[in-house]
Amino acid sequence: MKAAQIHEVLNDFNVTPSKSLGQNFLIDENIARWIVSQLDIQPQDCVVEVGPGTGALTEHIAPLCRKLILVEFDARLAEYQTNRWKDSPHVEVHHADGANWDPRRLFAEKPVKFMGNLPYSAGGAILANFLTSPCACERAVVMLQKEFIDRILAVPGDEAYGLLSLRIQMDWVPRALKTVPPEAFSPRPKIDSTVMLLTPRDPRSLPPYDHRLMDELMRRCFAQRRKQMHKQLPSTPPWPEVAAAVGISPTARPEELGLEQWVHLTRAYDPHPLSDVAQKDDELFDVVDENDCVIKQATRREVHDNDLIHRAVHVLVFNKKHDCLLQKRSMLKDRHPGVWDSSAAGHLDAGEDYESAARRELSEELGINDARLIHVGNLPPSEQTGYEHVAIYAALQDGRISFPAAEIEGVLPFPAALIDTWLKRRPQDFADTFALCWQKVRTMIGEPA
Repeated sequence: MKAAQIHEVLNDFNVTPSKSLGQNFLIDENIARWIVSQLDIQPQDCVVEVGPGTGALTEHIAPLCRKLILVEFDARLAEYQTNRWKDSPHVEVHHADGANWDPRRLFAEKPVKFMGNLPYSAGGAILANFLTSPCACERAVVMLQKEFIDRILAVPGDEAYGLLSLRIQMDWVPRALKTVPPEAFSPRPKIDSTVMLLTPRDPRSLPPYDHRLMDELMRRCFAQRRKQMHKQLPSTPPWPEVAAAVGISPTARPEELGLEQWVHLTRAYDPHPLSDVAQKDDELFDVVDENDCVIKQATRREVHDNDLIHRAVHVLVFNKKHDCLLQKRSMLKDRHPGVWDSSAAGHLDAGEDYESAARRELSEELGINDARLIHVGNLPPSEQTGYEHVAIYAALQDGRISFPAAEIEGVLPFPAALIDTWLKRRPQDFADTFALCWQKVRTMIGEPA
């Protein structure tokens, strides 16, 4: 869109650019086209654009992607976008705050890419909403005021380095692409803007760690960033031991630690007994026949390497909204790494019964110790179940959960209807047995609408 067209849209919809909303509209068509090219949009992609405004970027995105989701906070501009794309069924317009719009539905739309010319005042909240792990987006291109991007790119020793830097760098590799001058916008801002590319950080590039615990520790320490950080940290284990293990000075301040050091610090304070072990090859299982009668015992490795029939449990946990908790399996798992699975699942130890195993898995994987279990049904052993007799349970639980970082990358609640859609569109996103378990539980809670 040319500058005259953008000003015409603003006049037609009675929009006076708001300083408090950070409404500086991009009017340079060449820059807009270049920014969109950096997203590397493919025909199968779903693109979500936050803050499309008058559509300077949108008009270049729409012809390239399978689906385009626009999230616009300004009601007048949302109305404009709705009218503009009313004859394009692949474009959805949502009048919503990008910091609060529910991004869970994007998992069913993968592959997903994120685009945004974001306001400085809400940029951090919008990025946190869409890009905090686990998330559906696989690439992001954003434009923000240069000062804000400098904070994201900062490293230890930079004045701008802090909580925002680490929160983004935990999951993404940021790279500045281009500086955009004030004259590319209307009204003109007082400072330059920067276009930034975000690509996912390989989760295997760092040892497993609890993202939520790390964020909590960072918040504590950066709240008083000029003070020695040990004063804000837990009392155990002893700080001198932690500092020595991480390789930092006992008088260190939070701004002195790089990402890897924060990861090692988090691991030192992680109390979960399974925080560092995804599975043990020497665990002993009962080997059973097709009638679930015990034949002998064998190790995990022997059972899996030889496709021996054994036993397992799957537990699907629902919250008070009737959303089902799904776990994203760690990349360290020996089977189905990095995909989504039941709330808790695992093998029966030798001599263990199904319900005891279900309760143990709930405790170990989610920190749930008092849930009422409902036995939903069983699955016979097959190639899809990994040659397991599977007992399926459902449970209702609200409140904080705790999971081992080596076992689970993340846990999110999903509405049943969204899981139905997601499974239908992208069965490859799930562990093989989950689809069978979900069919059993779905019958119990009601057929999909």
